[in-house]
Amino acid sequence: MTHYKTRAADVAITDLSITERIFASLENRPDEVVLVDGPTDRKMTAAEFIQQVKQLAGGLTARGFGKGSIVGLMSPNSPEYCVVFHAVAWAGGTITTINPTYTAAEVKHQLQDSGAKLLIAVPMFLETATQARDGTDVEELAVISEAGGDAGGVLTLSDLMGDPLESQVPVDLDRDSVVLPYSSGTTGLPKGVQLSHRNLVVNVDQTIAGGGFKAGEVAAAFLPFFHIYGMNVLMNVHLAADGALVTMPRFDLELFLKISQDYKARRMWIVPPIALALAKHPMIDQYDLSSIEQVFSGAAPLGAELSDAVAARLNCVSLQGYGMTELSPVSHVTPADAARSGASGLALPNTECRIVDPDSGADLPAGERGELWIKGPQVMMGYLNNPEATAETITEDGWLKTGDIAIIDADGYMFIVDRLKELIKYKGFQVAPAELEATLVAHSGISDAAVIGIPDDEAGELPIAFVVAADPAPSMDEIQSYMAETLSSYKQVHKLIKVDEIPKSASGKILRRVLREQLH
Repeated sequence: MTHYKTRAADVAITDLSITERIFASLENRPDEVVLVDGPTDRKMTAAEFIQQVKQLAGGLTARGFGKGSIVGLMSPNSPEYCVVFHAVAWAGGTITTINPTYTAAEVKHQLQDSGAKLLIAVPMFLETATQARDGTDVEELAVISEAGGDAGGVLTLSDLMGDPLESQVPVDLDRDSVVLPYSSGTTGLPKGVQLSHRNLVVNVDQTIAGGGFKAGEVAAAFLPFFHIYGMNVLMNVHLAADGALVTMPRFDLELFLKISQDYKARRMWIVPPIALALAKHPMIDQYDLSSIEQVFSGAAPLGAELSDAVAARLNCVSLQGYGMTELSPVSHVTPADAARSGASGLALPNTECRIVDPDSGADLPAGERGELWIKGPQVMMGYLNNPEATAETITEDGWLKTGDIAIIDADGYMFIVDRLKELIKYKGFQVAPAELEATLVAHSGISDAAVIGIPDDEAGELPIAFVVAADPAPSMDEIQSYMAETLSSYKQVHKLIKVDEIPKSASGKILRRVLREQLH
């Protein structure tokens, strides 16, 4: 086998829960502000954060939502999001992070599949949360009340607070899931990704080492904490590495630039669509961004040309990393002192990778295209209640098949060049073709459907649908209105093409190639 391993030294594997790892940093700087709510400038010190986590953990335990409980968290970014996340972890529970823009049907699916007993949301999404809990195991609904007071008869975080839980509830660091985000993996519908305390902690330490993190770094955190990138790379890394965060509930270019300027941010954590704005938007020139040393992009490949344009515009280094929810999430990072245009980076400490011929299973040498396989302590435990999908993704000897086609050059730099998996990446979000196809064929005017992604400069990929439909076929407006009833806005199809049949004998990559040929 041809295995590629980083030249950097491995990081130590510590016997800490994820919240113990965070507290190890915070307890040394109790009076430092570590979380700021961007829109309101509301601040939280390290000591305040620790106290709120312990009080909420105690209250959750007293109400029966402690050890072994699954708690749904459906909220945009805020300091309270971090409190809830770590309170559940401190109490020995599991957090299933839910996209707050999901429809009631999407939220309900995740609640049912995860078996959540408590759902915590924000007032803005209370109606969706209320609809979604019907027919699930959710026993209680609570809100992160912005005013901290009454929320119309629904429990608030203040109501959930109790006597402080002073110590981490004992957990099996390798076998207890601390977080359960949902991912489509390489194929199919979204699945619960079981990540252990060990997974998160070791990836925090790997990312700190591989990313050259420095104490005191403050960043504008718009990348959603419900997504593994925002969750572990921003929230947990910054809190664990003597840094701080200014949270943003959604991306706003003006606020993002202001935070980066005012807090003298050393780096920007972004996704490719934001790179386009940084490279071309005239607003950039209105802010002093001289403190920015690097822009780090993840969640989807960033082309070399755009990456170089960002670096030139901001007079900084433009870097990329690679990861998946199933990898907690990071496996590769491009070092700032050895940047390589278009590269997704070098393997992190404690991480091995290989390039495999997807047809023969043979290892391939440097410079040849094949599927990227990864092994390391950050690899997930498996998919919840889905041993078949787990077995398809992780080999018996622990290699995770990413579903991405990559090249590793002679120096060990990895480049993503194609996708073997069916997954579509729209503005950094996962779009599972199977989910869109199931929704389309449920429409009375459509008898069959296939969805693929096509390249787009701004979004990365756009989902388009080939449909076998009645005559006349449903209009694009009709289909988008119909899909919006059950699916989030980023799961919309952007083009509808009527065909006589979907080639059922073709599957996966062959099907996508056949359909793309029909576009031309």
